[in-house]
Amino acid sequence: SVRKNYIGIARFFRAYFYFDKVKRFGNVPWVGKALDVSDTLILYGGRDSRTLVMDSVLADINYACENITVTSDPTRSTVTKYLAYALKSRICLFEGTFRKYHTELNLQGTAAAWLANAETAAKKVMDETGFTINSTGGLGKSYRTVFTNDAPVANEVMLSAISDITLKVLNDANWYWTSGTYGDKASFIRSFINTYLNIDGTPFTNNADWPTMLFKDEVKNRDLRLRQTIRMGDYKRIVGGTAVPAPPVFSYTFTGYQPIKWTLDDMYYDSERLNTNSISIFRYAEVLLNYAEAKAELGTLTDADWAATIGVLRARGGITGGLATKPTVADPYLIANYFPGITDPVILEVRRERGIELCLEGFRFADIIRWKRGELMHMEWNGFYVPELVTPMDLNEDGIPDVAFYQGTKPSPAVSGVTYVDVSAVVSGKTNPQLLKNGTSGELTWMNNIKRKWEDKMYYYP
Repeated sequence: SVRKNYIGIARFFRAYFYFDKVKRFGNVPWVGKALDVSDTLILYGGRDSRTLVMDSVLADINYACENITVTSDPTRSTVTKYLAYALKSRICLFEGTFRKYHTELNLQGTAAAWLANAETAAKKVMDETGFTINSTGGLGKSYRTVFTNDAPVANEVMLSAISDITLKVLNDANWYWTSGTYGDKASFIRSFINTYLNIDGTPFTNNADWPTMLFKDEVKNRDLRLRQTIRMGDYKRIVGGTAVPAPPVFSYTFTGYQPIKWTLDDMYYDSERLNTNSISIFRYAEVLLNYAEAKAELGTLTDADWAATIGVLRARGGITGGLATKPTVADPYLIANYFPGITDPVILEVRRERGIELCLEGFRFADIIRWKRGELMHMEWNGFYVPELVTPMDLNEDGIPDVAFYQGTKPSPAVSGVTYVDVSAVVSGKTNPQLLKNGTSGELTWMNNIKRKWEDKMYYYP
């Protein structure tokens, strides 16, 4: 049993490795033994079929599930039996949906078996582990606490990369998500922010006035995970021990929707690799989503399943409606903007929830790939609505104007504390990537001057 335990851990990592390679490259060579330099047929061999490789991955993760003996690790830093089941649910959901929607593979007939495996693996974690969705801190804080706490939030996090000041094992989340020069300056687009529900559980885009709503208004009375994901409302940062209002900063963001999910509020952490928060790699929320999606795709999700998965996650966001029964009406905004081939309201809402709950955790591109929605790469990078030029906007309603947009000559005298953003079509003789959609008003747009072309070969690298 000791030997099988360690073989199980090894096969856990081999399954993880090959799963990642299949996601990235499609067909890959399967190597099922330790190689010798004389194994030239393998070293120079071609790719094996997807079915052979993924059947081998499934055999590996099944062995891990059956033979890893440790069932719980309070440090959340080592591989356990139920972590193997969580990985199995992730692998099988990906493969099942990939085969279902990528009909060119002619593997649709095997998709249901993979989805059933995802369902049963997730249910094993749900029934036998005692993991829950974190509620410490209350509705307005319990979601973000999972990502900013120094120690892994043990009731929800299953595996974590743990920081340690003494060992100088730290991360650079603040530096990446706040610096105007270090990271990618990544921000959310308005089309995605629109998918966050109202607090009563209704779609935000049911409001006919949403296209021209100001930032300060559109973020009100929404899923409370939104305020724990972007700078908005009364969000504050700590400067020298003092909490100060912190609206979106246009030296960083191009859309106005600036992420805070992984950042610590104290600005001390902004300039180097100083972050002490742990980074979750597996968490229970994903398992709930895997279970819900597998059953939705199989057409077997019940009201009880909905309440135990999507309902629980939305309840943490403070949402009050639609928690106990699965939806019966498809959201036209999701169909028109994200999933034109899907009319099942349950699948649509599970996908909405997955996007919101797991945002910035590294899942989105793989989800787009498995759903065969590569065309979403064409989506414009849009920001919040700007009603007019020059007039400063108070983004967090603290009585202090924050940003103004202009064309040509910067307004003078400038209003103190206001960031002025030039949205002229040409700046210094070059095409300006930062514009307003209607010229002098409308949604902010970023880099929409660059034509994006999706081809199906892009579902795989290189």
